Amino acid sequence: MIVRKLRLKKGWSQEQLAELTGLSVRTIQRLERGQAPSLESSRALAAVFEVDISTFDSSTNDTGDSSMNEHSHEIVQVSEEEQSALEYVKQLKEFYTHLLLYVIFAVLLLWERSDDPMVMWGLAGWTVGVVIHGLVAYEKINLFGAGWEKRMIEKRLGRKL
Repeated sequence: MIVRKLRLKKGWSQEQLAELTGLSVRTIQRLERGQAPSLESSRALAAVFEVDISTFDSSTNDTGDSSMNEHSHEIVQVSEEEQSALEYVKQLKEFYTHLLLYVIFAVLLLWERSDDPMVMWGLAGWTVGVVIHGLVAYEKINLFGAGWEKRMIEKRLGRKL
């Protein structure tokens, strides 16, 4: 989350960050999903964002340490509120991408095959899917509650949260 927060703060795309750091876009994506960076990746990120290298050390961030190093770079942390907002916006982005693809394909299919009942049934099903995705993205329905999330996180970690 820290990499994503810093990247968005600068207004950079993942591609721009990858170019600036010399890392691959795939590496940036993994780091934004929470994978721990290597020492080389941490150094590259710290240099580009002008923060302390320990900013990207997960053990430091878990303890809430906010010390400074000799270069007086700040250590950045992601609050629970910021993490929640980042996740919410990510869900909205995924929904809007889904909606855009739906609109493009629906227009193309209706233009080419509007007389085919199978196309109409397919679009009807996809429409229901887009509506449900929107309701979930805007948190109007919550198919998987906090309890489910906690169980999945603990399962992934192999320990209690």
